[in-house]
Amino acid sequence: MAPVLDDQIFDPLRVVIVGNMDHGKSTLIGRLLNEAGALPKDRVTALAEISRKRGFELEWAFVTDALQVERDQGSTIDTSESVFRTARRTFIIIDAPGQDEFLRNMVTGAASADLAIVVVDAAEGALDQSRRHLYLLALLGVRRLIVAVNKMDKVFHSADCFAAAAKEIRDYLQQIDIAATAIIPISAKHGEMIAERSPALSWYHGPTLLEALDRIEPAPYAPDVLPLRFSVQDVYRFDERRILAGRVESGVLRVGDALCFAPSGAVAKVASIEDWNQPTRRVMASAGDSIGITLDQRVVVERGAVAAPAAEPMSLARRVKMRIFWLAAEPLVTGRNLILRLAAGEYRAVVRSIDAVIDLRTLDRRGADRVMTNDVADIVLEAADLVPVDRYTTLPRTGRAVLISGDDAVGGAVVLDFVEVLKIAPSPTTARGVSRAEREQRHRHRGAVLWLTGLPGSGKSTLAAALERALFEGGMHAVVLDGDLVRQRLSYDLGFTPEDRSENTRRMAEAAKLLSDAGNIAIAALVSPTRADRARARAIVGEGFAEIYVRADPALCEQRDPKGLYARARRGEILFYTGVDAIYEAPDAPDLVVDTGKLNLAESVDRLVGFVDARFHDPRIDQQGAEPEWSV
Repeated sequence: MAPVLDDQIFDPLRVVIVGNMDHGKSTLIGRLLNEAGALPKDRVTALAEISRKRGFELEWAFVTDALQVERDQGSTIDTSESVFRTARRTFIIIDAPGQDEFLRNMVTGAASADLAIVVVDAAEGALDQSRRHLYLLALLGVRRLIVAVNKMDKVFHSADCFAAAAKEIRDYLQQIDIAATAIIPISAKHGEMIAERSPALSWYHGPTLLEALDRIEPAPYAPDVLPLRFSVQDVYRFDERRILAGRVESGVLRVGDALCFAPSGAVAKVASIEDWNQPTRRVMASAGDSIGITLDQRVVVERGAVAAPAAEPMSLARRVKMRIFWLAAEPLVTGRNLILRLAAGEYRAVVRSIDAVIDLRTLDRRGADRVMTNDVADIVLEAADLVPVDRYTTLPRTGRAVLISGDDAVGGAVVLDFVEVLKIAPSPTTARGVSRAEREQRHRHRGAVLWLTGLPGSGKSTLAAALERALFEGGMHAVVLDGDLVRQRLSYDLGFTPEDRSENTRRMAEAAKLLSDAGNIAIAALVSPTRADRARARAIVGEGFAEIYVRADPALCEQRDPKGLYARARRGEILFYTGVDAIYEAPDAPDLVVDTGKLNLAESVDRLVGFVDARFHDPRIDQQGAEPEWSV
């Protein structure tokens, strides 16, 4: 019979069930649902009939193994969800596969779980696969854990056998800094220690599985203790309102809160909290709530943005150190391009280094030049654009990530550390006649900065002028900021020392940002020889910055020497000239490379126009400038 719910009902908890293949996960779920009164009698009757026709005793695993292929193979190959209730709360149970080849689905299930039940065969103990599951749960931030030592009937309900398995599990959990709430001997097939105590296990004095679940307390921190993070999952237009739909990942969000949206830096106040099918309007939302919000003014906010308090905006970084669990069949090596998914945002990144691979049995670290399937490793990723990021130890929800290659999830990850580029400087909210969003609607493209960098003589200025003409003819609003002209006006007081070059780059970036904020495509053409200065320019501009490497062989650049500057530098008339007595640091991961030694001018411009069209043209805005209906 289903438990009677009392007056103090806690929020639902998502429970992921994991364990080795054939250790009894699905059987446990079927029994758990039945003992909690979540299965109608007619479904149990039908289940018994299905089992009889297949030559089995009543097979509780068929409750969750809904796919015909699972029944035929006798295994679970996808995640599925079931719901039951106890006297204190509702539980949403996620059944996660145990086979190596289906660990990807387990990551999907565990990433959203509040607690885990790990099923271990009493006769086999904590095998390597169980250790992998336990480590992966710790990696994904599932800190509350119940271990069910199953199939006690197969070991004749032996207290010694249970004690050995429990010790092995506790020892490993201690090494990975997790403590189990309970380790319970059960027989899922016969319903022993699920809801009722078993005479055969009279030597065990701990809770049954349902009792252990009922004793689980909410997370050890109040939601309003942690800083606010609201991840934007979509943007809709409804009843003349623009609604940002998303999830409160941590903290508390209230009407009237001033938010800073990363990575753009846009600032606005929460005008309302929208909650579907609710009779009263909310004024507050807490961690875990999926809601919509409206803002007091129109600012550019897109899917993937993360909001934080305007007084304490998020950090932005390009280099991120992560601990990953690698799932792909092919090894991970340095130089591999991936998509880093943090909250709802996706960012292009490249693997810069593999610092260590971790042995899941001994937890020893070793050097390696590749990460193999199912390995855990510490790596460094460098993103092409600035990434709003939190350390996992500080904010677990926004410190978790998924690694994507193509259309596949190839790894789970947590953020260990990062090299902060800057704290977001919130965009000022001064009133003005025309907003950036309105300009972008009218122009049918987003504001952007195309940062053309390369050696003197590589063709930056020529390309910039030709690109400006091509974009203009195509109806786009493009403006060239040429390095030489800027030096004659905005930077007339600067020389060519490294310090002066750095300041010139900063001024150019600030000017380009003003143009892009007004909805234009700013084409900045200047040498900007150091990676640090270009990273600073990217940080200043923020969203919409694209680094374009205009590549040409140094000998070819000097041969061209359109202004005679190489010759003057060789004669000592110009000091600190890039390519002669000052170095040029080529981009590590530019957004686009245009090789003017291999492409003629027309081919180079075609490549640039294609890049701009793909990156910044918005096909959702029609020819009349109508505002799009935003959707996934």
